[in-house]
Amino acid sequence: MPVISSARFDERKRRLSGVVAIPVTPFDADGAVAPETYVKLVDRVITAGVEVVTPNGNTGEFYALDVTEARRCLELTVEAAAGRASVVAGVGHDLGTAIGAARHAREAGADLIMIHQPVHPYVSAEGWVEYHRAIAAAVPELGVVLYVRDARIEGEQLARLGDAAENVIGVKYAVPDPVRFASVARDAGLARFVWIAGLAELSAPGYFAVGATGFTSGLVNVAPSLSLEMFRSLRDGDFGAAMACWERVRPFEELRAADGNANNVSVVKEALAQLGLCRRDVRPPSRPLTGEERGKVAEALENRPPHRNVF
Repeated sequence: MPVISSARFDERKRRLSGVVAIPVTPFDADGAVAPETYVKLVDRVITAGVEVVTPNGNTGEFYALDVTEARRCLELTVEAAAGRASVVAGVGHDLGTAIGAARHAREAGADLIMIHQPVHPYVSAEGWVEYHRAIAAAVPELGVVLYVRDARIEGEQLARLGDAAENVIGVKYAVPDPVRFASVARDAGLARFVWIAGLAELSAPGYFAVGATGFTSGLVNVAPSLSLEMFRSLRDGDFGAAMACWERVRPFEELRAADGNANNVSVVKEALAQLGLCRRDVRPPSRPLTGEERGKVAEALENRPPHRNVF
């Protein structure tokens, strides 16, 4: 079986220790994926300096896309990246669909895959390991990032999976508990994987304090320079500067987090619409914002606390 060369493996891990952008999926007036707009949005974040892009993430409305659309989004991302950034293809659903998506990602030119947390209502620890092992084994050439949203997944399972699949190189940890994260990361092996704070900018400082070296971002669609500024501060251990960024992004990110993250994507797309970068349309089970909510996004874009327009 082909394997990833050591040099390529190291470069992928280096890039994961940064801002991992999750692009939105723009739609046209007929509700279809808008390819030209998609390429422009991805190019915008890469040109700003982002080195990792994850098409078909949750901010990209992964679960609202059909298989053909998801594949097209990946292909468009590879086209836009043009070797300037690593492309991490989001894959998931049932095992066969996930393996098919992973193999398509390999053929399309992606560098890594991110395996979405299984949505099955009955998940055993052994079954969780086997699900991810089987997908990783299908694409040994690609690096694999695990998306952990379940607090029941412990360091023991991650360590076993790392033993069974050497191309598992990163963990996107999205359990809202930095103490839990610190324990899991150390039980699995802090140096074994790249640990990515999976709850974006508001949680990033807490997770970096206990071992994360990268974070995912939906805000980066709107304000890539601000996300990168926060990352550089965290990387350099300047938590004062990082928290200054935190204060600037807080109003916007709290709008996304409200009501159990119901408007997570809607707020980002509304901001992009107000900036003239894409339409605001989202698909169910997301919903467009109300007029009042749109006004709050406009206020957040003005970023009133420092009295300047960050975006």
